[in-house]
Formats: sequence, C-alpha cells, structure tokens
Amino acid sequence: MPGYAIAPDGCGVPLERNDGWPVGSVHDDSLVNREALCGMADRLAASEANFHAVLVARNGKLSFEHYFKGADEIPDGIFGRRVETVAFDADTLHDMKSVSKSVASLAVGIAIDRGLIRSVDEPIFSFFPELSDLRSPEKDRIRLVHVLTMSMGLKWVEATPATGDYDNDESRMHMAWDPCRYVLGLPVTAAAGQEFFYNTGALMLVSAIVRKATGRPLDEFARETLFEPLGITSTSWRRYRGDTDAGGGLRLRPRDMAKIGQMVLAGGRWNDRQIVSKAWIDASTAEKIKATDNQSYGYLWWLGQARLNNRKVNWIGALGRGGQSIRIVPQLDLVVAVTAGYYQDYSPEAFRLQFGVFRDVVRAIPPPA
Repeated sequence: MPGYAIAPDGCGVPLERNDGWPVGSVHDDSLVNREALCGMADRLAASEANFHAVLVARNGKLSFEHYFKGADEIPDGIFGRRVETVAFDADTLHDMKSVSKSVASLAVGIAIDRGLIRSVDEPIFSFFPELSDLRSPEKDRIRLVHVLTMSMGLKWVEATPATGDYDNDESRMHMAWDPCRYVLGLPVTAAAGQEFFYNTGALMLVSAIVRKATGRPLDEFARETLFEPLGITSTSWRRYRGDTDAGGGLRLRPRDMAKIGQMVLAGGRWNDRQIVSKAWIDASTAEKIKATDNQSYGYLWWLGQARLNNRKVNWIGALGRGGQSIRIVPQLDLVVAVTAGYYQDYSPEAFRLQFGVFRDVVRAIPPPA
C-alpha cells in the first residue's frame, strides 16, 4: 500500500488502499468542487495554520483527502508528551481527544443492542453496587441517560489550558485510586437531567459500565464489535487503572474517522453490514438537551448548524480538543473529518479557524441533484 494518500497528479485525490473505502474519480466534479477544496488546502498551508488532515466523503465515496505538516503532541513515556513537527499521511494515528466520547457512545449502543445493558434508563448505582455508600436521594436520580447527555448534575471543573495541569477534576480523577468513586463522590449542583454541564468524568463511568456489562475493557469490546467490522486495523486506546480512557484516549487514522462518520450517516451500516442498530444511531444523534454555543447534545454526540447559500444545514458531530472533528451532514450526504494541533489554544480565533474549515468544505459541495 502507498504510504501517502495524495495522488501525485491531483490535489486531494484519494488513492485506492483496499481498506473498504470506494474513492471518487479526479474527473467526477459532481461530488465535490475540488478546485475550491484545493484552494482551501493551499491557503491553510500558506498561512501556517496547524491543521493535519482534511478528508471529505460524499455519497458514500471518499472524495477528497489532504495531509499537512504541523506541530503535534506526541505521547512520551518520560514527559507524558512532547511537541514535534510531523509530516502527516494516511497511516499516521492521530489523537482524537473527545472524539473518543462519541466512539464510546457507539460501543454503549452495541452493548444495548446485544442485551448486555438493559437500557439508558438504568440507575447509575445499579452498575456500581460497591459505591453504595455514596448514594443520596439526589444521586439516586442519576441514570445512564444523564451520563450520556452530560446532565448528571455533579460539580466538575473540566481540564483546559486555563486550569493548568492539575487544578481540574479530570487530572484529579486520573490520579485517584478509584476514578469512578471520585466522579460519583462529587457534590450535587443540579437535579439530574436538568442542565447540560460538560464532564469528562462521565466517560470514566461509561468505560467501567461497558467493562462490567461485557466482561472486557471498552477498547477490547470496541475493537471486536466496531473497529474490526469497519475494517479499522490500526488503533491505540489508552487505559487508566485498567479502564479505557473513553473521555479522550483514542488514536485513529483520519480515513478511519471518516469511516465512523459514514457508518453513522448510513444508519449504522458499513458495506452492507449492520454494525450498530439504526435505532441507536437515531436515538444517540437526536437532540436530548440544549448545550453550549447554540449547539445541542445527544448521547455523546454534538448537534449544530452551518449556513449554505443563505439556508441552514444541520450537522452531527464528534468534536475533540485541538480541532479533531467528524461532522456528518445528512442533507448533503456528507462526512468531513479533520485533525489539527490546537490543543493548548482556546482562543476565539482558533475556534473560528477550526469551524472555518468545515464551513469551506460545505460551501464546496454541489447541491444535491
């Protein structure tokens, strides 16, 4: 297989890699406006914006694929991470950050489909009888659905560059002897289900629930039931104290990110195989609660809107810190996968850049016939 997926005679033309992806032809302008997308890629490269990959799938075909060189945080056994300049290609595993959460949602759906978890309405303490000493009338109202919708109502300081390396609950949870006890031991600030409050600790609970229900760590369960059926052969998923870091520890190749998006767009199917039930895809990507920045939230999936020719189009998204994203636009039969390196930049300019790439892709999509 070629190491790079950029055709030498065409900008952003995906190469056939025998990985299950049908690819669009360089001569087919009905899927994407290649000239516009190549212009976007050239502008990004010239501006030294720190994007690493942009992939576009349309009508079930991988239609545009472009990789960049940029600074990235590399796992390091001594210092935790180090920053290096990387020439990204189709085989480079990339840190997914919170895109991991949406992948974990798919694993939960598969476990429910198989009857290993009864429903999203299960009380949270039914999964953690060993933590019954933490129960209270308020916490007894917490259900799995509240974990999946970030509405547990527990106090939480999310890890951001502004909070520092240790002054946040995510770091304190990872240092705790029992991370699930740490999360469920936090004080109640609102009734369960009442308001959205982003909480990566919820995913430590999800990870433990999947392990308890299936008898395997979440990464192993996802590999067998999700990744292998999708033909995803190269992954890495970090663990803490034996449980998978469902909140942000997954590394994937961008082509595999796009596969996950295409499967969701197709109602849980990939190449005529039903991998996740359509019922779970529909439920998990439907609005359950109003979130932040004029967005909504499903079961660990974001929901938002973009403008196209003075009309709004709805998107479903898996979004991760630093500019990692899988966005799905059902109206356009479109999947957009992006990786970037803005991990320590929470400025409005950085977020505008990140959404701007998606906006430019949408504008480069010919309207449906």
